[in-house]
Amino acid sequence: MNTFRKLGGRIYKVKDPTKKEYERFEITRVPSEILNFDKQNNFGKPVQEKYERICFAKEFCNVPGEIPAELIAPGHPLLSALNGLILSKYADDLKLGTILIDRRDASENFRILFCIETLLQDEKIIPATGQRRTISKRIHFVEADENGKILFGSGAPYFDYDVPTENERQKVFTKIKNHSLLNGDVEKIATDYAVTDLIPSHRQEIFIRKKNFLDKVELAVKERLNGLIQYWDKRAIKFREKGDMLNYEKADRKATDFAERLTNRLKEIELERKISSVPPVIVWCSLIVPAGHFKDDNEKIFSENPDARKEIEQIAMQTVMDIEREEGFTPKDVSKENLGYDIESMRQDEIRFIEVKGRRADADTVTVSRNEILTALNKPDDFILAIVLTDGKNTKTVYLKNPFGTSPDFGAVSITYKIKNLIQQGNCILEKIGG
Repeated sequence: MNTFRKLGGRIYKVKDPTKKEYERFEITRVPSEILNFDKQNNFGKPVQEKYERICFAKEFCNVPGEIPAELIAPGHPLLSALNGLILSKYADDLKLGTILIDRRDASENFRILFCIETLLQDEKIIPATGQRRTISKRIHFVEADENGKILFGSGAPYFDYDVPTENERQKVFTKIKNHSLLNGDVEKIATDYAVTDLIPSHRQEIFIRKKNFLDKVELAVKERLNGLIQYWDKRAIKFREKGDMLNYEKADRKATDFAERLTNRLKEIELERKISSVPPVIVWCSLIVPAGHFKDDNEKIFSENPDARKEIEQIAMQTVMDIEREEGFTPKDVSKENLGYDIESMRQDEIRFIEVKGRRADADTVTVSRNEILTALNKPDDFILAIVLTDGKNTKTVYLKNPFGTSPDFGAVSITYKIKNLIQQGNCILEKIGG
């Protein structure tokens, strides 16, 4: 909302003293910059000059006795236009990059996080701009390690990273100055990966979706317009047989008009079927610095022996993988992909996203990243938090569904919970002791 106001927008919170949490707003003016950007880029439904009511949570869309509110969420034209405008205005600043700290990584291996945009178009032309129509735009996050190997990223991996202090920033500048990671052509590696992997998968997904949709549209168009053509053809024949040439010409003209409309509509559908991609764009990048470079400054991160911690994590992962197989699932380790969970587990049409937390047997707390919490809240039916307590030989495993009640504060990178509190507020679906 601050950005919206800085652009000249006017937005006010609607007050209602009877409700403690009443998050509904009125927009009395949408900035002309946003309106013009929307007209030039066609985000679907046109952005309005004002909105009587908006909200940012579903529960406030329809309040009894009050005006319905539009939900401002990803995909809404206003939000799309605002985001697009900001990206276009500050694209050069974003490309300069920044530095983020991975507090969970005890190594000293630098990485670069890339935000890559892929865009698909069909062959329909937008009259206002004369350009081909954009049908899908997608943001991908990928990381490259020091060897140029591409690592997958989650929907928003930067949520798990922290802003460096000034002291940390200066240390990074000293260490990275002549590092091969910055001197090499890492950007080309990321772009090549987008061309060979990201764009083809994006295009295939959209192609299948559009094909299924357009097949139905084409069938409906043919049925409707062919029916109208046949109807007016029959009417024209009857009028001609009666010698009513005036009505004959009118009916014949209508049949011809519908035939032309059918031809033109089928040409439009054919243009919509022709999907192509544009070159990928690196929107921004960031140097990811592992906490291993700040050992002396942050003893707390290394309070546990790294080797012992790694062993506990391996035991926890193996324990959960074994449980999944016993339950008839097929588990897949995706912990390196930073998706907000460690294991994808499938059984027929059922899927589980499992975040595994391995802790010492005497531990009473567990730390969960912002990204993991958001993933749990976004996938409440499929997400499981698996807490594995172990002494190196014996294990105690607890599966929790819906362990988190609310989203973390925007500035929070991670949150530490009491294990007993998570068990109390979550839904325990499995508890198992092994040895």
